[in-house]
Amino acid sequence: MNPEEDAVGQVIMAYYKGQSSFEVYERDDGYFDARFYISVYFSTYKDWSPYVQKAIDLVRGRVLDIGCGAGRHSLYLQEKGHDVLGIDVSPLAIEVCKHRGLKKTKIDSIDDMSFPSNSFDTVLMMGNNFGLFGNSANAKKLLKRLWTMTSEYALIIAETRDPKTSNPDHLKYQEENSKKGRMPGQIHMRVRFKKYATP
Repeated sequence: MNPEEDAVGQVIMAYYKGQSSFEVYERDDGYFDARFYISVYFSTYKDWSPYVQKAIDLVRGRVLDIGCGAGRHSLYLQEKGHDVLGIDVSPLAIEVCKHRGLKKTKIDSIDDMSFPSNSFDTVLMMGNNFGLFGNSANAKKLLKRLWTMTSEYALIIAETRDPKTSNPDHLKYQEENSKKGRMPGQIHMRVRFKKYATP
């Protein structure tokens, strides 16, 4: 990823350094939204909702944290004695993870990741990262790849969002998705921060 495209990493690094930090989401239909609660990337177990705590408590063995961000889940699991590898497409997010003490990191995307068989016992996709699959066809392909990289009884622990909404802009977008043969809640978007923008 080019530094100019690492908007999410810039947001995480800015917050880590104590600077003003926010994310602007731009959907492909021109819809914009902003998020200012960047502290969520740095939250700890006690701050997580009960369902996230319950999910994290199910983790076992060697862990692959896909889209690890600032490392909130990876660091907690590492502290609990798990062998954790955090991957993210953002070089700056990975840099922040290292500064925060995550021992094993890799700049990698869900689409490009490749690990030997039996490498992991748990695959973590928290923070709505189940959406990284993108669509059902890509999900099938990537789930098959994960199957080859994990142990026989491995778990995938994932978080996503229910796309139900009453917002007319979102409803229209979901309707257009359905007409195009996409999942209603699927979105094409980028993140902006200052002069940085993801593809």
